[in-house]
Amino acid sequence: MMEASQSVPELVAATKANAKTSEDRISEIQKLVDGQNASEAQLEELRVATVALELAAVDIFSLFEARMQHHFKRGPFSRKLEALLIDAKQAELANRVHQYYLAINVLKHGKGASYRKLLDIKSPLFGVKQTEVINADDTDAPVSLVDVTGSGFFDGLTATILEAYHFLENR
Repeated sequence: MMEASQSVPELVAATKANAKTSEDRISEIQKLVDGQNASEAQLEELRVATVALELAAVDIFSLFEARMQHHFKRGPFSRKLEALLIDAKQAELANRVHQYYLAINVLKHGKGASYRKLLDIKSPLFGVKQTEVINADDTDAPVSLVDVTGSGFFDGLTATILEAYHFLENR
């Protein structure tokens, strides 16, 4: 259980360690299956590990927002952070914050404005699945609009959170 007294970097480290377990298991199952039909047990284990990663991503981003909200008087945290980063000539970090914010919204709420915005991004940082492709794909595979199992998704998310944290704390 995460303690209220833990700092954002400590929370990120703990979440990252837990996510690594899910990522390792996903990778292990994918290697075992590798082009073959997966068993029901393997598919279920893949679903469980993928959902655990999705929940970890939503949790750490939400904790980051909650812990850092005090830097802004009121209003939408991520939009204000993005604007502040752009004003500080940190456009690349602002772009990453924006994309991960959209991804977390999609993980929480599914299709909607954030999903449409992600689909419009020319160079997304992670895989975003078209709903038509999902419907045509294998119905047994775990389905998510944002691919949290893709190489670097979780590391990118946590690195972005830590960079934004240090930016806010040191300004």
